[in-house]
Amino acid sequence: MAMQYDVKVAHLNTTGIAVNGPNRIKGLIYTSGTSAGTINIWDTVSAVTAITSYIRSSAGLITVTLASHGLVTGDVIGLTFSSGTGGYGTNGNYTVTVLTSSTYTVQDINIAAITSGTGGTQSVAGGRWIFSLDTAATTTSGQAATTSILIPGEGIKVNTGIYCQLGTAGTNQNGVTVFYG
Repeated sequence: MAMQYDVKVAHLNTTGIAVNGPNRIKGLIYTSGTSAGTINIWDTVSAVTAITSYIRSSAGLITVTLASHGLVTGDVIGLTFSSGTGGYGTNGNYTVTVLTSSTYTVQDINIAAITSGTGGTQSVAGGRWIFSLDTAATTTSGQAATTSILIPGEGIKVNTGIYCQLGTAGTNQNGVTVFYG
């Protein structure tokens, strides 16, 4: 395979769109901040939405609460999950079954019960979760650490765009640089 010469770069200091349209994510660079956080990468150009709460049954069925979620049964969305009592829901892409205008369910691949999840995020219908990075805090001497993530091969294909959600990491670090092409 020949070397690719058309790699581009985008830098974000806050959550938002790195690039519109079909591309391949080639790599990322981020600098740790004063506290740990998470960077979520999505295949969408629409803002992700914070979910209010979730629970997971011992059979792996996750019930998500989000007022006026606007989804219909059969929609496929990306989801990330924050800490809950009993663990974390599994970040991924799920097919939704709507219960009410403020609740829906998805089937997790893991089955340990979570009795009270504190939240997370969801994409719009058709948006996909690509991956999440947990970032560490600066060292005890206050030194920020720059981390490079190289995506092997041809990179990760996105169809709609690259959306970076910096979460708590975004307020404590110098953003994220995305290499794509």
